[in-house]
Amino acid sequence: MPTWLIVLIVVVAVAVLGAVIWLVTQEMQRKRLQQRFGPEYDRTVAEKDSPRAAQRELAERERRHKELDIRPLSASARERYAREWAQVQEKFVDQPSAAVTEAQQLLNSLMAERGYPTEGYEQQVADLSVRHAKTLEHYRAAHTTQQKRAGASTEDLRDAMVRYRTVFEDLLTDGADDEQHDHQERRNGHDHGGHEHSGRDHDRDTERPGTDRHETERQASASPRTESNGGR
Repeated sequence: MPTWLIVLIVVVAVAVLGAVIWLVTQEMQRKRLQQRFGPEYDRTVAEKDSPRAAQRELAERERRHKELDIRPLSASARERYAREWAQVQEKFVDQPSAAVTEAQQLLNSLMAERGYPTEGYEQQVADLSVRHAKTLEHYRAAHTTQQKRAGASTEDLRDAMVRYRTVFEDLLTDGADDEQHDHQERRNGHDHGGHEHSGRDHDRDTERPGTDRHETERQASASPRTESNGGR
């Protein structure tokens, strides 16, 4: 076999192997991004010229997110925000439009304390999509209502309030489980005989700050009917 033919076969084989590796890598990237961003992946693909452009956009969001100093809230901060939210929610009864505006402002304060920039709505959405994609549609819908709140009905404002609460609770508790787990590991390292007591403490710790059982059930019944909660 001529030397040139051997070289040609090797070059073609290397090219084919490289193409296969590239295709496999792209498919793995697509699946990873789909799993992480969920519906936000499909939305971005629909907005961009091609799936590859959408993947570049989402990968860029991940890169930016890694540069942010995202941090969980302390237990005292979570309790403080829960109290402030309860006050805003009570205000809704008499001043629904003002309450929705304050809910948006409180949510912005929470984002800022968590380490998320709040300089613009579109950037907020992009930054939140990396770790909070499952509640992003709630945020978009509530923001739309809040922007037109002067002409929104009370029912629309109530729906926006519930949607803001969904995003608020997602941001409020994100990272809290890791902090609680670390605390319990440290405690167990010094108290090996308190397993039964620790279980009871854990049950109490997982209750939402500032919310009793009846209030939780009442709020759950007010959840918006969306595909994400099965229309319940």
